[in-house]
Amino acid sequence: MKRLRPISCPIVILASMLLLTANAAAQISLTPGADKPAESKAPAKKETAKPKPPAPAKKPAAATPKPEPPAAPPTATVIPAPVPDNLNVDLVYGAYQRGQYKTAFDLAMPRAQGGDTKAMTMLGELYANAMGVKRDYAKATEWYKRASDGGDREAMFALAMLRLAGRGGPTDREAAVKLLASSAKLGEPKAAYNLALLYLDGQTLPQDLKRAAELLRLAADAGNPEAQYALATFYKEGTGVEKDVEKSVRLLQAASLADNVDAEVEYAIALFNGTGTPKNQPAAVALLRKAARQNSPIAQNRLARVLVSGMGAPVDKIEGLKWHLVAKNAGKGDPELDEALAQLSPEDRAKAEAAARRWLGAK
Repeated sequence: MKRLRPISCPIVILASMLLLTANAAAQISLTPGADKPAESKAPAKKETAKPKPPAPAKKPAAATPKPEPPAAPPTATVIPAPVPDNLNVDLVYGAYQRGQYKTAFDLAMPRAQGGDTKAMTMLGELYANAMGVKRDYAKATEWYKRASDGGDREAMFALAMLRLAGRGGPTDREAAVKLLASSAKLGEPKAAYNLALLYLDGQTLPQDLKRAAELLRLAADAGNPEAQYALATFYKEGTGVEKDVEKSVRLLQAASLADNVDAEVEYAIALFNGTGTPKNQPAAVALLRKAARQNSPIAQNRLARVLVSGMGAPVDKIEGLKWHLVAKNAGKGDPELDEALAQLSPEDRAKAEAAARRWLGAK
């Protein structure tokens, strides 16, 4: 019986894929034979993520294919909005949540000038993301700096991200590391996650896998899905922690519940094979469908293999080959599925191609 093989990738690659990103794309294979890695956007270097001794922050078998590393997540940093802690800022934050950015700006300015650090952080957010005002990294940096000096952990994290990216001033990794450490110490999970990635990197900071694992655990316990996914790879490979497949799978489950696509794919593989968790192929196929609809080429490819071969789901070659064509359009080709497509009747092939066009046209 065929199995799905989990993806594996060196720690260094994992770190390079995850650093300063919010997601990583996991890639796996459902059938025998290893797949070629799918192309990924910079800064990713491969398809799945195995904890690596890599860079700072931000892996299916009788013929079991080898999962592919996740595609690299976007490098752009999204600075989070501050969490209100008093009625005044609540008004500001309420306007922000409703998309009334100019109102949020007008309400935040006098409060920030009066020393309200949350309002300062909001101004930094608005300036950094061109919300209600023209984007101005220098002004964003100024307000984040003032809020950071006042002890606001969100501002510390946001300012660290700007320092790392060289926005609003020259790149300053040393200052960024200090800010991340301070923010993480105050309980900011995003700061702990990105600092862990820097310890994985081994460039900005000396590589320290145990310290990276500790920081990832802090962020994962706080509910950060990217940290849960990264820590799952640590437990899966025994990197910086004692190898524990069951803990790895529990973390993948938690991250998949938060819609981390990479985790969804790898958790689906674990469910399909019964690795570290009771086997549940219907649930595995459902997760693959979900990830496929979230435009994961690896999930689309694996779902295609399941449907064409009838592994864990009724055979549906038209639907399966639709997903194959969609994945192939994203650079995830598969010679075996190309052969299956060629063996379809002209009528069924036309149906699969039409379904793929509809999906691609709706994106």
